[in-house]
Amino acid sequence: MKAFAQLIKQLDSTNKTTAKIKALSDYFSSASEDDKLWTIAILSHKRPPRAVNTTILKEYAAELANIPFWLFDESYHIVGDLAETIALVTPSNPKESTKSLSTFLQEIIELKAKSDDEKKTYVLNNWNNLGYYEKFVFTKLFTGGFRIGVSQKIMTKALALSTGIDEDILAYRLMGKWTPQTTSFQKLIIEENKSDEYSKPYPFYLAYALEEDFTKLGNVKDWAIEHKWDGIRGQLIIRSNEAFVWTRGEELVTDKYPEYGELVSKVENGTVLDGEILVRNPDGSIGSFNQLQTRIGRKTVSKKQLAEAPVMFKAYDILEYKNKDIRTEAYSVRRTHLEEIVQQANSNTLQLSAYKTYNSWEEVKEERKNARALNSEGLMLKQLNSPYRIGRKKGDWWKWKTDPLTIDGVLTYAMRGHGRRSNLFTDYTFGVWTSEDVDNRELVTFAKAYSGLTDAEFKEVDKFIKNNTLERFGPVRSVTPKLVFEIAFEGITLSKRHKSGIALRFPRILRWRKDKPMEEANTVDDLKALIT
Repeated sequence: MKAFAQLIKQLDSTNKTTAKIKALSDYFSSASEDDKLWTIAILSHKRPPRAVNTTILKEYAAELANIPFWLFDESYHIVGDLAETIALVTPSNPKESTKSLSTFLQEIIELKAKSDDEKKTYVLNNWNNLGYYEKFVFTKLFTGGFRIGVSQKIMTKALALSTGIDEDILAYRLMGKWTPQTTSFQKLIIEENKSDEYSKPYPFYLAYALEEDFTKLGNVKDWAIEHKWDGIRGQLIIRSNEAFVWTRGEELVTDKYPEYGELVSKVENGTVLDGEILVRNPDGSIGSFNQLQTRIGRKTVSKKQLAEAPVMFKAYDILEYKNKDIRTEAYSVRRTHLEEIVQQANSNTLQLSAYKTYNSWEEVKEERKNARALNSEGLMLKQLNSPYRIGRKKGDWWKWKTDPLTIDGVLTYAMRGHGRRSNLFTDYTFGVWTSEDVDNRELVTFAKAYSGLTDAEFKEVDKFIKNNTLERFGPVRSVTPKLVFEIAFEGITLSKRHKSGIALRFPRILRWRKDKPMEEANTVDDLKALIT
């Protein structure tokens, strides 16, 4: 545990990628195999099931620190991180544990089945016998991920340095539904295990947002232009007469989308497709993301949900063809194989995401204007000769999203931020008017946002909030309605779950409208008028 805590401290103390890679590489070169495996799991967000919930941890900490619970909770909202707060307020101990990281994690896994008293004794004993940073790390194993700026790419680079194994091979081996309880470092990283790979996806290739002048990309005829569909990015795998569906977040979701099972008999084994999980309307058109949300996060999918929101797979690339990895082949070649696969399947469940080439960039610009009408987020620009790479690489693939929709709302509630903003109110709730009638209307909540302002603006708004608080609800404050902000968002749909009757997609602050009084903020009807 001492070595792992020191690693986390090193990673947290630098923003330099090279320094993070060196720290990880040094650790992987010296740690035990069990600790290395658990470190990879933790940094890949594969922590063990939570044995003690955060509310109970707060109660333990307040008791150990001999302070009222409300004071601990207020301290937590100031610090912004629960594990850090606990390490700060509980008694300090200069001792260092001799137990390994993997031993601690095995104890935490076994703790889940124990009684409440046994859990409390275990947690308090460790808090009493760990120094500050080890206590912080120990608590993080209960509360969640380490926000230390370590991406999967950084970790694979470090593993490559310490093992001598190619980065691309490591990226592939780390994909999939593995846990430290089901494998070993040797099996996961060192050995080639062909029997497990038939269900594994490939690492995803990600596009950069197009911020430069698109005409600088060269000859428009060298680019394939297709729409950027608003669904869930996924890979559909057909191997060994089974279908597997993986999301970009490395989650196996085959059971959530049973519709894809029919493709086993229609698509040849040894096929891996990249595309978008989308709702298919009765007329064959693409449904909204709001419809797709009725399928997300469900443990089981009911017959009603299957009937009301059937899904299709909109395929735009093929990574494996006839059991062969074809990612190094040109995009235009891969598309030829993809078209063949989709045509042979002849299924409403598998559709091709069409692409076009254009004669001028002005034509591409005009096509982008059609995106919202097609339930598309914008355009994807892909070089016809580009391979399918790993991660985010600049140059071959670009995403050119539509301009966001905007609405002016009034700040009504605020909550403290996290991390470096934990001492400021930076998480905001906004309202719009219920009608144009100034004598008979009220503000109704329609969006929450926490990004889009400069540090100086956040400080100015924070000062206003502290001086204009109406009520407090734990960490949340209601605020005198006065400040108006322009809120940008990608999509909008009707929703019975929200008081305003509206749900927004990716809301964020575009600008502070100091020029506009709150009386001139928009209305619910203005929002509904944006629904296409």
